[in-house]
Amino acid sequence: MGRVPLSEALRRLSLDPGFWAGEFSDADFLPDLLRVSFPVVDGYALILEIEVPSGERTLGLRRPAASEPVQLGWAPARGPYPASLRWWELEACARVIALADPTLPHPGLVIALLSPFAPVTGDDDAPAVAAMREAAYRSLRREVPPPAPSGPDQAPLPLFTDERWWPAPPAPSPQVLSEAAIAELSSPAQAMDQVRADKRFPHEDLSDLVRRADARLEQLPGQDCYSVGGPLARTIAGSGDLTRLPDLVRALTEAGCDHPTVLDALSEPLVPLEACWVVETLAGVEPGTLLRHHV
Repeated sequence: MGRVPLSEALRRLSLDPGFWAGEFSDADFLPDLLRVSFPVVDGYALILEIEVPSGERTLGLRRPAASEPVQLGWAPARGPYPASLRWWELEACARVIALADPTLPHPGLVIALLSPFAPVTGDDDAPAVAAMREAAYRSLRREVPPPAPSGPDQAPLPLFTDERWWPAPPAPSPQVLSEAAIAELSSPAQAMDQVRADKRFPHEDLSDLVRRADARLEQLPGQDCYSVGGPLARTIAGSGDLTRLPDLVRALTEAGCDHPTVLDALSEPLVPLEACWVVETLAGVEPGTLLRHHV
C-alpha cells in the first residue's frame, strides 16, 4: 500500500478555482491527457483521466493484473456526471486510500475529484453527503506567502499616509474556492445517466473491490495500536461527544500509533468531519454514526 501518486500537474490544477468549474485557466503546462491513479486495495485502483483542454473526464476501474482500466463513466467538463459509484462505495474506498497514504487527508482530494461520479440517491443521507463534500472542498487549502511590503521606502508626508495612496497588492485567498463555489459544488446532484444499468458495467469487479475495502476497514480496529482505542471510539461515536478526542489521541499514541492522517484528524485544530471518519473507523461502526451528531 503505497502513496497515492498525485502528479505535480494535478496538484497545481487542484489549486485553480477554474478547474473545479470545468475550465482550464492555463493549460500550457499540462499534458494532453492527465491520468491519476488511486490504488485502493489488493491490486484494485480507481483511475481518473482528464482530457486537456476539453476537460472531459473518464472514471475507470483497474483490476488486479490488468494494465488498462475498464470504464465506469464519462462526463463532459461541466457535467452532468453519471452515477458510476454509490456514495457508500466511494466513501469506503476513500477511507482505505487515506489510511494507506499518510500524506492524504480525508475528506480531501479523493472525495473532491470523484464525488461528482457518486450522486446522492434515495438511500443516502443527503445532508451527510453534502457535509462530506463540503469538507472535501474546504480541505483544498493552500499556503499563501506573506504580502510584500507595499508602502513607501521612507515615511511619507502626513497628507499621504492613508492606505489609499499605498494600496497593498492583491493576494490569493488561502481558500481555493469561494463560499458560493463551495456551496454549489457541495450540493449532491441527482444522477443523470444510469450507466450501472448497462450490461457492460463491471458490477462484479466493483463489488469485489468494495467488499475488499470494507474488509480492510473492518480489520483496522483489531490491530495492536488501534485496538486500545476501540472502546473509547465506540463511546464517542455513540454519544457524539468530541471533547473526549484528546483522551483517544493519548491512548493511541501510548499504544504506538504514529499514523499522521489518524492523529491529525483527531487533534487540534479540529475539523469535526475529518475526526468523525477516523472515530467511526476505529469504532467499527457504520459510516455516519458519529457524523449525524454534527450535521
